[in-house]
Amino acid sequence: MTVLATPSAAYTLTLRVELSSSPGTLGRLTTVLGAAGANIGSVDVVSRGRHTLVRDIQVFCRDEAHGTQVMAAARTVAGTTVASVTDRTFALHQGGKIEITPRFALDAREDLSIAYTPGVGRISSAIAQEPELVWDLTIKRNSVAVLTDGSAVLGLGDLGPCAALPVMEGKAMLFKQFAGIDAYPICANAHTIEELVALGVMIAPGFGGINLEDISAPRCFEVERRLQDLVDIPVFHDDQHGTATVVLAALINSARVIGRRLDDLRVVVLGVGAAGVAITRLLLDAGVSDILAVDKAGILHPRMADLDPERRWIAEHTNPERRTGGVESALRGADVFVGVSGPDAVRPEWLRSMGPDAIVFPMANPVPEIMPEAVPPNVRILGTGRSDYPNQINNTLIFPGFFRGLLDARARTVLPQMRVAAAHALADVVAQDGPTEDYVVPSVFDPRIVPAVAAAVQQVQHAASRPVTAAAAIA
Repeated sequence: MTVLATPSAAYTLTLRVELSSSPGTLGRLTTVLGAAGANIGSVDVVSRGRHTLVRDIQVFCRDEAHGTQVMAAARTVAGTTVASVTDRTFALHQGGKIEITPRFALDAREDLSIAYTPGVGRISSAIAQEPELVWDLTIKRNSVAVLTDGSAVLGLGDLGPCAALPVMEGKAMLFKQFAGIDAYPICANAHTIEELVALGVMIAPGFGGINLEDISAPRCFEVERRLQDLVDIPVFHDDQHGTATVVLAALINSARVIGRRLDDLRVVVLGVGAAGVAITRLLLDAGVSDILAVDKAGILHPRMADLDPERRWIAEHTNPERRTGGVESALRGADVFVGVSGPDAVRPEWLRSMGPDAIVFPMANPVPEIMPEAVPPNVRILGTGRSDYPNQINNTLIFPGFFRGLLDARARTVLPQMRVAAAHALADVVAQDGPTEDYVVPSVFDPRIVPAVAAAVQQVQHAASRPVTAAAAIA
């Protein structure tokens, strides 16, 4: 299996080492660490003794196995004692990553009387008489439930709700950091579609939206569909639609760079799970007509048996030439490859058979379908799901702004045209600067993203809510 090519901040170790004060000890240690393949970060003095010096040395590793190798190498240096090793990622997660804080202080009896009883009773009575006031007088207007059963945690599989909690906490951090939204992890010990849907219905009164996360396919499709039919707040499965929207934005700018139209591109989507289905549907909505969707059974086509309803729909609405075969066959002559499958699923020679100026998005994470170093010269634009290469195609680019727009518009559902509008808004952020091969999507830290995406979502909602006059209907 391919290993990560470069050290990552996700595998940061802090080595507390006691060094002999004899000259050259630190130099020998850093040389050994570098030879072991680690990147060295900060080097800080902790304490000084008569003949020793204690330092904290931060090192970046490729993965856990590489970290073990780096620690072993450090222990071989004469005059050096490794006193302790701290994994920065685990240390940061101690006690969790989020908390709830009040918006004003409770310093006196008067404060309690207003914030809690008896004053709060007046607020409850007002909402009971006029339910819409809940949007003005509670946190509902700015809150999102991040709901999961832990059945598809990142690319790690069915780890369960407890193991999903750190991911949902991280999601809540992103909501708050980028869009000022209060999001809450709801990790459910639910084993059926019915249980998840029922839970979503029960918690809906306390939230302005529900973000479904890390729910396995194909059940995620049914959960989203049924839940949206039963609640009066928007339901958005980010693994599907957030990813799809960023892919469309990246493809819009990639087409601009190579001077092509979306409806003139042949696209291959490898992986027909939650993300693959959503990507395919959204590309069709955006005008891409020639798409080949490929899963383990090969290129989807209508004659295939044993397809679930989502894959059946994809088979009937893609592959206009009714081609058969696997991913190697699908890539011959294609213009675009989108990978949402798994590591090492594509070989360099298969990409060589694509057209000139090929656009390749191997998005499996952390190890993509093909490592960027292995792509052939005909690949002009490359995007991955990783942060250590250009063009990171990450749903963090979309969901904060998307929900900001939904909440501010007080939307009651997610309209399909919102996703296309959001993709164009995201693409236009890059277009303001001018897209290049290494710049088809913006950085997640670009402050223009959330306002642009939110405005696009609100515009669609307002247009859908506007009464249709007789004159407009005739026009």
